[in-house]
Amino acid sequence: MIEAAAGRLEGHARVTPLLNSPLLDAIAGRRVWVKAECLQVTGSFKFRGGWSAVSALEGPGGVLAYSSGNHAQGIAAAAQAHGREAVIVMPADAPSVKVANTKAYGAEVVPYDRATGDREAIGAELAEARGLTLIRPYDEPLVIAGQGTCGLEIARQAAEVGVSDADVITCCGGGGLTSGIALALEQAAPGLRVRTAEPVGFDDVARSLEAGNIQRNKSLSGSICDAIVTPQPGDLTFPIMQRLCGPGFTVSEEEVLRAMALAFLRLKIVIEPGGAVALASALFQGEGIEGDDVVVVASGGNVDAGIFTDAINTYGGSA
Repeated sequence: MIEAAAGRLEGHARVTPLLNSPLLDAIAGRRVWVKAECLQVTGSFKFRGGWSAVSALEGPGGVLAYSSGNHAQGIAAAAQAHGREAVIVMPADAPSVKVANTKAYGAEVVPYDRATGDREAIGAELAEARGLTLIRPYDEPLVIAGQGTCGLEIARQAAEVGVSDADVITCCGGGGLTSGIALALEQAAPGLRVRTAEPVGFDDVARSLEAGNIQRNKSLSGSICDAIVTPQPGDLTFPIMQRLCGPGFTVSEEEVLRAMALAFLRLKIVIEPGGAVALASALFQGEGIEGDDVVVVASGGNVDAGIFTDAINTYGGSA
């Protein structure tokens, strides 16, 4: 399915670069390779899964998704390109840039309260009432397959720079990207081991992997890393992560903001908070990493100007 998704994505998704900076290597104490999915179409890896799912649909009809913004944009852009209606259920506190971009791709945005609303129930009800196909953000095989195409690229690019044995750290919410990459690397580069990264207080995946069963977050709001704040790992994704992933990393918001500033200053890329947790893990949690190389996925760059400016102003001088 991942290889089939790669075929459908060819000519539509970007092959994003694997970047390196000796200045980041010095901080991490090893070579850090950054897979810049923030440069992907719509500004995040979610375009891969969105296009994979929408391009595989048969017959007429629109699509529906629930998302804090990146899956929303991926689905909206893919639906627009395929001439399909898109309705997106988004948290009322989603970053304004994500809401605006989703609407710019022609989607209808339905807001809900992240803390009290059940986005899955809202989405399912809307899909049934309006005859729309629901495309879940991570518990959907076609979406997982699309995200796995990022893993195929990592395998090729890592081989090109002589890396065959390393941790691959992914920013992890529900686990679609992580499980897709892990499945791709299992076949294409078995020496690359996937690890998850999450913000403090929203580390359901790390706790689930440690406990051996699915753990739930106590809160669904209150983190700047909105892109990866989910209730718990997915029912489809968790068994894959449990089988293929090593222990997860947890980073503070300060470490996230510092990583954002460093990515901008040293690599000249813009990463949103949820997309920076993997880089923050590599730079500031290095005692948990073995080997001379680490690959991190900078999963998205859709950040509001205020948060990005704060990161640069606060940590740019010391980066």
